[in-house]
Amino acid sequence: MFEEASEVFDNMFKSSFPLTFIVFIPAVLILVSPLPAEAAHEFTVYRMQQYDLQGQPYGTRNAILNTEARTVEAEVLSRRCVIMRLADFSYEEYQKALRQSAGAVVIILPKNMSAVPQDIVQQFMELEPEMLATETIVPVYFAMEDDELLSIYTQTLTSSSSQGSLSAAEVLLHTATANGFQMVTSGAQSKAISDWAITSLEGRLAGVGGEDLPTIVVVAHYDSFGVAPWLSYGADSNGSGVSMLLELARLFSKLYTYKRTHAAYNLLFFVSGGGKFNYQGTKRWLEDNLDHTDSSLLQDNVAFVLCLDTLGNGDSMHLHVSKPPKEGTPQYSLLKELEMVVSSQYPEVKFSMVHKKINLADDMLAWEHERFGIRRLPAFTLSHLPSHRLAQRSSIMDVRSVSPSSRHGAGEPPAGPHVDVKKLSRNTKLVAEALARVIYNLTEKGAPGDLKIFTEQMVQEEQLSAVVDWLTAQPRAAQLVDKDSSVVSTLEYHLGHYLKDVKRHYVKADKRDPEFVFYDQLKQTMNAYRVKPAIFDLLLAVCIAAYLGMMYLAIQNFGILYSVVRRITQPKTKTH
Repeated sequence: MFEEASEVFDNMFKSSFPLTFIVFIPAVLILVSPLPAEAAHEFTVYRMQQYDLQGQPYGTRNAILNTEARTVEAEVLSRRCVIMRLADFSYEEYQKALRQSAGAVVIILPKNMSAVPQDIVQQFMELEPEMLATETIVPVYFAMEDDELLSIYTQTLTSSSSQGSLSAAEVLLHTATANGFQMVTSGAQSKAISDWAITSLEGRLAGVGGEDLPTIVVVAHYDSFGVAPWLSYGADSNGSGVSMLLELARLFSKLYTYKRTHAAYNLLFFVSGGGKFNYQGTKRWLEDNLDHTDSSLLQDNVAFVLCLDTLGNGDSMHLHVSKPPKEGTPQYSLLKELEMVVSSQYPEVKFSMVHKKINLADDMLAWEHERFGIRRLPAFTLSHLPSHRLAQRSSIMDVRSVSPSSRHGAGEPPAGPHVDVKKLSRNTKLVAEALARVIYNLTEKGAPGDLKIFTEQMVQEEQLSAVVDWLTAQPRAAQLVDKDSSVVSTLEYHLGHYLKDVKRHYVKADKRDPEFVFYDQLKQTMNAYRVKPAIFDLLLAVCIAAYLGMMYLAIQNFGILYSVVRRITQPKTKTH
């Protein structure tokens, strides 16, 4: 009977090969049907800067990401999404990922940036310009740390680092059986933004006593800059400068309200946009006032231009000049009044003048006053920083922090750039006193150096703090602040509250030869899907192919196989 059954099966399979697939393929399909990918985590990522300036591209040129996660400990990073933590970040590892043509780089930042150790903050601030110095085709993203993202990083780190000490076979088995994460962004490829307008604002306080009055111009740029636009809050650079400008406008508007204190100086206040992109707003404002109109305060008697930049911290103050002021000029008077106010009222402040000539060969101007110096207007920048090259002027680490006593312990300052409202208030009083002494010519009138024009109550520390808090509540990168932004409208409201003739100025890039080009897709949603690695599919396919091959051979030779099995399993008969 068994012999007959074997012949029936043998003939059936040999004569009807499609029947073989009917019997076996459904089972195979059930085994290999892929399980749906599990979304382990969804989080927001912020892309590195992408812009063109004077025809030179900067930052990352790609925005699409759909690749498997690895850490820098892995041997092979090609076409992988390399995840790094800020605490372990180094420029060498970042360059390693770029050299190996990584699919993307994701840098995880801590939630509380102001609590990061000082050495890590300083190291990263110094690396930000290096990361932006040249363009890269690798998408670079930043993400804020949370529990789920930290768990993904930990699992990926364990998977990446354990392969270094294993044999080739063990690595292959580990890779095939381990769970991985597929990192996928939801956005499209980045493209240039057309007709983007950078907005600047001006307002004035008219002097009294004649038509050809000297004009003092007070300037501060409001935009921020860092390696990622959506993480650029610019607390000290230049939220502090804008806060001081608004407070100076408030103080002198009060003085100009009364006939007795209405001075014979025009005061022109200018809040510029595009400051971090070679002061594009200031450049266009100067062109509009000097080249395209016949009536402008900038064409008449400009005493000097005072630019305010990074004044929210430190016990030093530096007057940066392109040309040392000559004795007898209004610029020299301001220099001497600043020295007198510092020595008489604020001896804890170290004041100095820093001379640096304008280098037109550089791609970027050092300070905003150089824009005015190019147009032969006497100007200088006031800052607590001794050099324009210091990294905190253009860093995502420049964030607003609370008082040292409430977070870091008494006497221990927060790490990185920040704004100390008490020092910002002191610096505001110092500048206001010096300007008032110039405007009212107090030194020549014999007023002592310790004479205070503004009382402690007149300079409102709470107002300064509120403005800094508001400015640092949202990123102010030039690519994010359009003409309808709340930043522009709120600044316009405050200026209109204190000044007259407040108006906007716009600058758009030339379509034929643009000086600057911005790109979109700077903020996206990223999904981390829990998946098996690609090699798992390969090994599974090999196993399935081997299985099908063995089954096919067994079916084609069913009679022979059956005979062999029967001989092996048939009980032996005793012979007499």
